[in-house]
Formats: sequence, structure tokens, C-alpha cells
Amino acid sequence: MRSITTLLVLFLTALLSILPSSVQGAALTTSVDPHTRACFYAWVDKAGEKVGFYFAVQSGGSFDIEYSVLDPHEKIVVTGVKERQADLVFTGNSVGEYSFCFENSMSSFAVKIIDFDITVESEPRLTLPVSAAALLSEHSAPLEESISKVDSQLTQITRMQRYFRTWENRGFATVRQTLSKITWYSIIDMLVMIGVAVAQVYIVRYLFDKGSTKRYRV
Repeated sequence: MRSITTLLVLFLTALLSILPSSVQGAALTTSVDPHTRACFYAWVDKAGEKVGFYFAVQSGGSFDIEYSVLDPHEKIVVTGVKERQADLVFTGNSVGEYSFCFENSMSSFAVKIIDFDITVESEPRLTLPVSAAALLSEHSAPLEESISKVDSQLTQITRMQRYFRTWENRGFATVRQTLSKITWYSIIDMLVMIGVAVAQVYIVRYLFDKGSTKRYRV
């Protein structure tokens, strides 16, 4: 009985050790006014952690933004100008607070709406003794492979959802802009037609005015 309990404890410990790594993250939406800078922060507990940064401009102007990522020492990790979206993963080599900033300095009146998320991923360590891990490696390998495959498929699905959502918003914005242009063109065209008709009436009245001393042959 004791041996069965020991094996069960070892199996559960091994299962916990091969589960996907713990992730701290946040999925957010923010608006950046013209000529303003918005920054968000994430804390890295230890050197070597994986930091993920994704954003996509959903509306505003040409759907582009300036962005920069700074480490705790205010050094630039990555930066970009006139970027519509980005999906980055880098290693946090310094412990401390990382800054993720958006700057809307290119627009004079357009407010940029941005979807983004920041993740800090910590890789777990195997705490089992080497001998116990060796005993369970043969049984845990298929499970570990299945978990890794599911995690990869979920990541692909999430990225596809982000992609379709971004292009849906941009397509809707393009349709709305086109509709606005057609509406204003129709209004201007109607005003021009009314102006021409009114001008023709006054010209005809002027030419055929009875009080006029001039005669015109038609």
C-alpha cells in the first residue's frame, strides 16, 4: 500500500512538473490621444524569463503607431515606427520593471485604439530526484507531448482570432470611410445641381425680362 502511495505521489509531482509553464499576463485595450504617450509595465522576477508582447491598432488614422519596449535600466529592447501590429517574444535578462509604451505623435486629431497583451512566462524546474524522474520519463513522455501539442494549437488559434479581429475592424473602418465619402459627394453634387438650376432660372428671367430695353432673338 505504501509503495502504491509513493508511486502516486511521484506521478502527480511529475505531472505538475510537465504542465505548461506558469504565465502572468494581461489582455487590454487602450486609446492613445494625439501627441500623447501611454506606457504600461510588467515585472520580471528573475533573469531569463520569457516576455511576450503583442499589439494591433484597431482604429484611428492609418492604423499605425510608434512603440518602444524599455528594460529596467531604461535601455531600448525593441522599438518601431508606423507599425500596425507586432507579436514579439524576448528574454528578460534584467530583473525589474519593463516598460511598454505607445506614442501617437504622428496624428494631429486621430485617436488610436489599440488591443495588446503582455505576458511574463516562467519556466518550471523539475524537482524530482533524478532516479525518480528516470522511472517516470517513459510514462510521462506521451502526456508531455500531447500537452505541448495542445498548447501549440491553442496559440495558433489565438493568433488567428487576433488576426481576423484586427482585419475585421480595419475593414469596417474602411467601409465607414468610403460611405462617408460617398455621402459627402452626393450632398455636394446635389448642391451643385440646385445651384445650377437656380442660376439658369435667374439667367432666363434676366434675358426675357419685359422691362428690359434690350431684345434678343431666340
